[in-house]
Amino acid sequence: MFSLPSPRCCAVPASPVDVFAAGHVGELTQYLPVELVDDVLDQTRTTQRRLRALPSRVGVYFLLALGLFPRLGYLRVWDKLTAGLDAITRPSEKALRDLRRRLGPAPLKALFDVVAGPVGQPRTPGVCYRGLRTVAFDGLNSLKAPDTDRNRAWLGRIHHGQGWAGYPNLRLMALVETGTRALLGATVGGADKRDELGLAGELVGLLRPGMLVLADRAFDAAALFTRIARTGADFLIRGKLTRKPRVLCHLPDGSYLSILDGRTVRIIAADLAITGTDGSRTGDHYRLITTLLDHRRHPANELTKLYHERWEIETAFLALRHTILNGHVLRSGDRPGLEQELWALLTLYQLLRMAMVTAIETQPGTDPDRASFTTALETARDQLTAAHGIHPTTPVDLPGVIGHAVLRTLLPARRPRFSARKVKCSTSRYINRDEDRPTHSTTITTITITIHTPPLTPPPPPPRPPRDWTTPLPDTRRARVIQIMTTHPHHHWNGRHLAEQLGIPPRNLLTQLAEWARHGHLTKTTKGHYTLNPPPISTPPPTL
Repeated sequence: MFSLPSPRCCAVPASPVDVFAAGHVGELTQYLPVELVDDVLDQTRTTQRRLRALPSRVGVYFLLALGLFPRLGYLRVWDKLTAGLDAITRPSEKALRDLRRRLGPAPLKALFDVVAGPVGQPRTPGVCYRGLRTVAFDGLNSLKAPDTDRNRAWLGRIHHGQGWAGYPNLRLMALVETGTRALLGATVGGADKRDELGLAGELVGLLRPGMLVLADRAFDAAALFTRIARTGADFLIRGKLTRKPRVLCHLPDGSYLSILDGRTVRIIAADLAITGTDGSRTGDHYRLITTLLDHRRHPANELTKLYHERWEIETAFLALRHTILNGHVLRSGDRPGLEQELWALLTLYQLLRMAMVTAIETQPGTDPDRASFTTALETARDQLTAAHGIHPTTPVDLPGVIGHAVLRTLLPARRPRFSARKVKCSTSRYINRDEDRPTHSTTITTITITIHTPPLTPPPPPPRPPRDWTTPLPDTRRARVIQIMTTHPHHHWNGRHLAEQLGIPPRNLLTQLAEWARHGHLTKTTKGHYTLNPPPISTPPPTL
């Protein structure tokens, strides 16, 4: 191992031989120190074996800088990374590509696993509900990758009603802390791994007792419920309307108890009626399944409102897809490069959230919803370009420059409103969805929640005793036919004559007589004639 020099303060110019000086991301370096990066490189065995002009540590921070500037090429990003430093050699674009290949995705994945996790304190507004930290599962399917043969071989192509998608899409599944929108974990799937339930199952191990999982109807699966419950975490998941749960017990708040996969759960069936300031109305029907069985501590109305916190994960995906990437296609043309780029992007996102929440928590009672992600991102870009705050020599200012910028531009408290969710692209596969929603975003004036309690499910009937199929039931047609034939046991009965005595069409009885004969209840003698089966004939023993 080489003795790596400490990162320099922005006020001290880098010496010509300091090849590690470019290893920084501005003030965000305080949340991802070089000691942590060096340890991860050592653990993943990706530290350079000889002193290079582009060490592995610099490659890690360069990948994070690529996420900060998704529109720029390698050399332009390098110029941003070294703009505040002196005497830094400008490498070739090929050298930077080789640096990425030498690193691979492993160290970036390991770095993300280190920084991922809850970042909000339990006392921070919105982080917990009655002592339970709320988290949410969901998938992101709109991260576009370059349309190359290698990417298509891994990711496949998506076909919808309008034809084939123009780019292969990554399938990202994430577990998010809803109060701060920080990432607890993530996994990615290719063409052979697009099942959201399967991908979510890979993240169940991150759940802990004291967490409350929120999820939509795509995660309504008894097997997933069981796996979540085994971790000690609780869940509040929207059930599909096709599910017909048994109603075992009514609770005073309108919810009821049921059994799913052998586990007692509580179900809330609620209708929402929402009225806007312009008089527009919309609504929805929820069937929520939860392990929070105490209706006094967790009333049905509260849980119905709490379910809307699930949408915070959509805001996290919005920040990834639009605020950071600005809708741009990823850079890499093969699977290792895409995975490396994705883990770097998620690590950068988590560092920004850490900086934002650190700043918000310096003002007790401030909701993290009010922190502007755009402000944090733009300030982080400025800090990187100026090489400020890498290794401060003065006492640490907890919010930092990024945090102070966030605090100066706090958003107003969130107002209740519903969005139009209007699709403007005429070729979108979602063009005909949500037709009953208003055409403009509207502030909500009233929300009415009506809890519906279905009747109790009647107990199942007792099991019937096994039936003796050899003996006909009384008053059945076969019993009546055998009763008539018993009057003359050896008589060859004509099927039409039997039908006349029963008063039924001959065609119906002739079909049944043939069927009974095939099953051994009668013996067919000639065409249309039947007799009772003779008693078994005992065979005399052979004479010796």
